Amino acid sequence: MALVVLSVAQLMDILDSTIVNIALPTAQRDLGFPADYRQWVLTGYALAFGSLLLLGGRVSDFFGRKRLFLIGVGGFAVASAFGGAAGDFGMLLAARIAQGVFAAMLAPAALSLLSVTFADDAKERGRAFGIFGAISGAGGALGLLLGGVLTQGLSWRWCLYVNLIFAAVAFVGGMAFLHDGDRPERVRPDIAGTVTVVLGLIGIVYGLGTAETRGWNDIWTIGPVIAGVALVAVFVLIERRTKHPLLPLRVILDRVRGTAYLSLGISGIGMFAVFLFLTYYLAITLGFTPLQTGMAFLPMIGSVMTGAVFSGAVLLPRTGPRPLVPAGCVLSAIGMAILTGIHADSSYAGAVLPALLVTGIGFGLIFGPVQNAATSGVRSHDAGVASAMVTTAQQIGGSIGTAVFSSLATTATAKYLSTHAATAAQPTTITEATLAGYHLVFWIAAAIFLSSAVLAALLFRSGPLPLPVDSAAVNSPNEP
Repeated sequence: MALVVLSVAQLMDILDSTIVNIALPTAQRDLGFPADYRQWVLTGYALAFGSLLLLGGRVSDFFGRKRLFLIGVGGFAVASAFGGAAGDFGMLLAARIAQGVFAAMLAPAALSLLSVTFADDAKERGRAFGIFGAISGAGGALGLLLGGVLTQGLSWRWCLYVNLIFAAVAFVGGMAFLHDGDRPERVRPDIAGTVTVVLGLIGIVYGLGTAETRGWNDIWTIGPVIAGVALVAVFVLIERRTKHPLLPLRVILDRVRGTAYLSLGISGIGMFAVFLFLTYYLAITLGFTPLQTGMAFLPMIGSVMTGAVFSGAVLLPRTGPRPLVPAGCVLSAIGMAILTGIHADSSYAGAVLPALLVTGIGFGLIFGPVQNAATSGVRSHDAGVASAMVTTAQQIGGSIGTAVFSSLATTATAKYLSTHAATAAQPTTITEATLAGYHLVFWIAAAIFLSSAVLAALLFRSGPLPLPVDSAAVNSPNEP
């Protein structure tokens, strides 16, 4: 029952990263705000979510995972209701920022609760993380499906109101079935580290979020990114010297966990190529309705779940992540390569479906094992911040992917039009130019997944994962 509760909460969190994408054009027409405001509905959420994750993870370790989980679920529901009832752009943006704040509490608390709940048996833990990883991997595609159904069948507002249903189940179930586990005594907070990393992550996410509209040469793109990276570097120096760090470096310097974060961050860059640009292709080039676009991702949802549950429950307890994550990355790269063959007259069944099935299995082999590895062998009182690093890596990777791929696609499209200037105004040429941008993105995404496969194969240790360190071991005087 704890797994059901945590999976429902994770589904609500992951859904929100894509469900609003489908609703945005309709919301824009309804509320009457300019097209260039739309990105802030997405960027506002990403800024709050990505920048506060580490803080949320550490707070859950010291002040109670269950408590923060319930606050996160309840606050997310209130923010969603506020956004669904929005009468103007300002109200919608405020709701999305509030969603990001509460998601930063919810996400690490949920994963750390999963880690401490399934800490004793490798096979049971693998099965639990397989299911949780399936939700994480398929949630984005499911958000597109649900967004299409709700936007077309009811209203864009229901893309936010639907969170109230998930939140009610997660809150009541959390009260009944979740347990904190041990947590250490409260210590003096790492204020310097907190301020530094929050500002640093805000700078990185903000700069990358404006790259598509402002371009890479604009000071408001490159300036925040450089400042953000510098602040993160300062944060690492602070964490090396402070007595009670926000992010103990032992969490990320462990070989298995560090490789898990790296693999997830790199894979996160490539993942957005599927959800973002394939959505564009289906909706704009093939003319799919929002409902049809969402339904098109349904086979991918099934293959992600199949790959994640099978790898987590059957393979991971025996082999560990070393053979699984590289295999998942290679399959994802193959799926990206298949998508480079899409054209204006391609059929869904012949060109898109095979890629979705292959990529879905690949994602399944990545998510369950990586999330398990990212919290393996971690001390109980570090479970929250270790879990926060999982989502932080994915968020930063996704922000990089969105910014870089959007810029590359725009550049490739413009280059195609410039080399076909004589027919640049014809619809056929415009379509081919757009497809040239998509093809470039999918080829680069394939290369990114292959690089992730190589790194995972080289850096992960062979053999099964270690179980989390229990509190008894942590408090043992013989602990090194």
